[in-house]
Amino acid sequence: MKIQQFEDKGLAHFSYIVMDDSEIAVIDPARDPRPYEEFAMIHDAKIVAVIETHPHADFVSGHLELSEARQASVYVSKRAGARYLHKPFDEGDELRIGGVTLQALNTPGHSPDSISVLLRDEQGREHAVFTGDTLFIGDVGRPDLRESAGHETADREELARQLYQSTRQKLMPLPDHVLVYPAHGAGSLCGKAISEAKSSTIGDEKGTNPALQDMTEDEFVAYITADQPFVPHYFEYDVHLNQKGAPKFQTSVKQVPIIEPGHKLSKGCLIIDTRPQDQFKQGHLPKAINLQEGPKFETWLGSVVKPQEGFYLIAEDEEKLRELIGRTASIGYEAFISGALPVVPPGTVQSPVLDLTQFRANPDAFTILDVRNTNEVRENKVFANALEIPLPELRDRLDEIPTDKPIVVHCAAGYRSAAAASIVAQEITQVPVYDLGEAITEFNGDKDQ
Repeated sequence: MKIQQFEDKGLAHFSYIVMDDSEIAVIDPARDPRPYEEFAMIHDAKIVAVIETHPHADFVSGHLELSEARQASVYVSKRAGARYLHKPFDEGDELRIGGVTLQALNTPGHSPDSISVLLRDEQGREHAVFTGDTLFIGDVGRPDLRESAGHETADREELARQLYQSTRQKLMPLPDHVLVYPAHGAGSLCGKAISEAKSSTIGDEKGTNPALQDMTEDEFVAYITADQPFVPHYFEYDVHLNQKGAPKFQTSVKQVPIIEPGHKLSKGCLIIDTRPQDQFKQGHLPKAINLQEGPKFETWLGSVVKPQEGFYLIAEDEEKLRELIGRTASIGYEAFISGALPVVPPGTVQSPVLDLTQFRANPDAFTILDVRNTNEVRENKVFANALEIPLPELRDRLDEIPTDKPIVVHCAAGYRSAAAASIVAQEITQVPVYDLGEAITEFNGDKDQ
């Protein structure tokens, strides 16, 4: 028996292969099926099953493509309302992979249709549990993503209560040695305090995971519903896309048009310029948004751009462009790319440069815009009089920004402020819009994005 973990670092997503006797089950696959197919080929094994722990909100799954390419059934809870050919996989159902057994456990809470998958070895002993978004390392799944999305919906308090019961009745009673393999790691927005560790055991989680400590159901509900991170625009869209199954990955990304620099761009279409902020500020297209290529590109793309909004994608070269098209497809946004450009077309404008000495001497002469998340501001308010608008809300709240003074935008380390300053500058032209950028570390010392 072999368990192989695959990691999509951009989305902090883990998927898995369970292999025994040359048979493979793939659990929660990413959009691109090639890593699993290559693994099967290298090990001369056959993919015989694909399991979805729930319809995911934060990435697009490749379950349907893998199933069709390998004639392997997809197993998912009947509560998921899957609109593709599948086999129900719920409490008591078992699946044989070689000589080992995969057993479904209904563990609602993150979503009404969440399952965990218990792996029993050849002797029938509990060996590992694939917990999807129910149990993370150091955390549990957030219960507030299915209030309006999916086949079954429920309010966050109801789901939080289900999550309390799922963890206490289904997962914590498992033997302490059972390995825990979640669908996400640190950086995922599906939890609020996920550990950097990629796996754990039931015993370790019972001992160290704050959400699994002794508390009443009401105390758990209060704890787990508080201080959850923001919900990107794309989450609801991805739930529905995963319910029906996404188009084939390679076919879909190849349909994105690569256009020449001289191509006339459609007015009103968003422009996402992914180059480093220094290059962007030296010359960019009017109305472009500087959403830099980086570890969290997919998340911020789906937080700034709404589903169905067309956009142009710009990168610093063709190799980087094709990589970013693939990353865009991981959240199902490749269909919204109106055109992709490997270089910046002519007719560029420059961003104004902030005089830091002047700003330090008299910050009150500027409107300071803080685009960090609400919990970040609460923990560390850098400028007392700053206007607070989180980046995911900025495009809808531009009318709240006064225009009587120059504007300085900041976040925690410079990534979000680069995007935010470019968004604000599109609408506010009466005064300069400056990006404080990495200089914010002189004021707060933070290093994250």
